[in-house]
Amino acid sequence: MSAIYRRELKAYFDSVTGWLCIAFLCAATGLYFMVYNLFYGYPNLSIALYYSLFIFLVAVPILTMRSMAEERRSKTDQLLLTSPCTVTGMVLGKYFAMLTVYAIPHVLFCLYPLVLYFAAGSTGTVYFASDYASILAFFLLGAVYIAIGLLVSSLTESQVIAAVGTFGLLLLFYLWDSLLSFLGGEPVVSLVGLLLLVAGLAALLQSLTGNRTVTALVGGVGAVAVIAVYLVDDALYDNLLADLLSQFSLNAAFQSFALEYVFDLGGLLLYLSLAFLLVFLTIQVVQRRRWN
Repeated sequence: MSAIYRRELKAYFDSVTGWLCIAFLCAATGLYFMVYNLFYGYPNLSIALYYSLFIFLVAVPILTMRSMAEERRSKTDQLLLTSPCTVTGMVLGKYFAMLTVYAIPHVLFCLYPLVLYFAAGSTGTVYFASDYASILAFFLLGAVYIAIGLLVSSLTESQVIAAVGTFGLLLLFYLWDSLLSFLGGEPVVSLVGLLLLVAGLAALLQSLTGNRTVTALVGGVGAVAVIAVYLVDDALYDNLLADLLSQFSLNAAFQSFALEYVFDLGGLLLYLSLAFLLVFLTIQVVQRRRWN
């Protein structure tokens, strides 16, 4: 894994990709820091971080689009898959290299509360605890988005498709809360939504395992269970779909840190769990291609 990590990290800084990602993150967050904290006088850095969440829509596709897709296009993935390095080590090496590039701007972010401290002088108050907690949450949120980009890149050999696909998914999560507000609370809406989720899970299982029997079993049992519960007591499905999907709102978890000044341990666990799951799925995708 260490060899892959060093190779990928060197590649990011030998090309413009790594520098462009770092420069964009620093410039965008620095602009919001200057406007909200230095010009308008907000004492919390978390405000600037919250309103700069859109930067992930640009920075993450740039950072992740070549991670796996370029290997497939140039056929160098065949060398990696037959090398002594395990698939897990290869994927983790690439993922940690991207996290390292992404972590560099956060060193600068950690200096912002100190700038506020010296700018406020003896008359102002700086909230170090909430600011550094927000920086941590901001980093973990980006780690989830990078894992999404890594997974999308592993599914194609085109960097353009990987970038566009990643952008589309990140835009979906960015607008997640707004989209949920359009969902109706009627039981039948929740029923249809849950059946679609079961179908999506079955399709994902089929793509990962290629086992139609297991896919049909999981999809059939899930669909029967969802319909059976609805027929027994449809009142249980009131607002069920919206309530279920709201638990996966990534921005809402960060909002607890940035706007409500609450250390949301559940939100951090959500970020870590999703990052782990997405990296695991990437490993399974590459592993299946290896054996095929």
